[in-house]
Amino acid sequence: MKPVQRVLIVDDDASAREWLGAFMRSRGLVPVAAASGEEALEELRRATPDVVTLDLVLPGMDGIATLRALKASAPRVPVIILSGVGTTQAIVEALRFGAADFLRKPFEVEELEIALDKVLARAALEAESGPRVRFSDGAFGAASAPLFAGQSSKMRLVDDMIDHVADTDITVLIRGESGTGKELVARTIWTRSNRARRPFVKVNCAALPHELLESELFGYEKGAFTGAHKRKLGKFEIANGGTIFLDEISEMHPSLQAKLLQVLQDGQFSRLGGHGDVAVDARVIAATNRHLEAAVREGSFREDLFYRLNVVTIQLPPLRERRDEVPPLTDHFLERYAREYGKEAKPLPDEVRAAFLVYDWPGNIRELENLVKRIVVLGDAAPVLAELRARSASAPRAPAPAPASTGELDRYLAGETPRVSLKRVAREAAQVAEARLIARVLQRTRWNRKEAAAILQISYKALLYKMRDAGLSDSPRP
Repeated sequence: MKPVQRVLIVDDDASAREWLGAFMRSRGLVPVAAASGEEALEELRRATPDVVTLDLVLPGMDGIATLRALKASAPRVPVIILSGVGTTQAIVEALRFGAADFLRKPFEVEELEIALDKVLARAALEAESGPRVRFSDGAFGAASAPLFAGQSSKMRLVDDMIDHVADTDITVLIRGESGTGKELVARTIWTRSNRARRPFVKVNCAALPHELLESELFGYEKGAFTGAHKRKLGKFEIANGGTIFLDEISEMHPSLQAKLLQVLQDGQFSRLGGHGDVAVDARVIAATNRHLEAAVREGSFREDLFYRLNVVTIQLPPLRERRDEVPPLTDHFLERYAREYGKEAKPLPDEVRAAFLVYDWPGNIRELENLVKRIVVLGDAAPVLAELRARSASAPRAPAPAPASTGELDRYLAGETPRVSLKRVAREAAQVAEARLIARVLQRTRWNRKEAAAILQISYKALLYKMRDAGLSDSPRP
């Protein structure tokens, strides 16, 4: 006979406690309510529950303090946070102190059902076989070494964030330029999670047209279309119990975005040509090098999907913003490819290392890796050094910054006019600041106007008009 499972509901809102209690009873669970953190700890002393739902905003002892006290007394009892405080800081803090999941109020009933099913199933599994072994960093050292080599201050923050979210099932969105190591972050999250013994499945959403991507993700039944001679399982089913990594998520067609949203909400989908729903338990990690907020405004990316994916964001800084990692990354790739190709790991000449440190690395870690690989294969760093110098010499440069002063103000200070218009000075100062910002963004994106427009959160056409007004050449000379 299945034992009765108890749920401790901690919420200062009486109507929320009442609704949650009715919901738990409808699922055959026994609810116990507490209106404060102090009451929750009293209930915990009376009997240990199977799961706790906890609001973060409580009178007296707040939600985080309550969470810490609960985990100190009963570390193996899963705690699901149900809170209207949905900031990244609140989520990370809750996960850091042991929360199993985090649902923002208001949430859908299905979300709570899925979260409960996951934590109760995991607790049952651990009761049978003991806690799962957590993989150490060294278990997958070859995969994670390039990402965290050198451990700059910015990457230490990324590493801390990974630690906070890894052992939860929360959805993570990884953002950063191409070549910064987004897949390595996803794999590191997986290897540090309790899903590490289950599959890690990568899908590049930009690599296939949306018709093929749909069958790749969700599979199809026999006879679903011409050539479908037998049932094919999709990547979500293959990743069941593990993690699915959706790279270049911004390139997913809107029709597929709706289906992905259903999976995130309900944990279910239907195969192509199928008549029933398939239940799946796969943690979703997504990555993009695009400005998703701009894509939402343009209508190419669903707003509701964006909020589902953007529960916790990990922003990867480009290599040019963590130059102190260039030497250890260089050494790592030298040793790796010397070993792989059976070559001698010759030290790099000082002038090459110096060129590596001043180069902007528009291709980030991937570009550095490819150049080091070429040096190892050729056995000569001179061609790479010449290429780097040529690239640096031909890189587009932004024009000289606009002057700090404005025409109206200059004329007044020079005594050419007895009065000065504050509105006009403010307008001219704003134009100067705008021109400087546009020039800086264009320089940083190497004059990629589409990317610059997305960063500045304006349309491509508006950027061209503003470039013309600011006197910024559309084709800068070296």
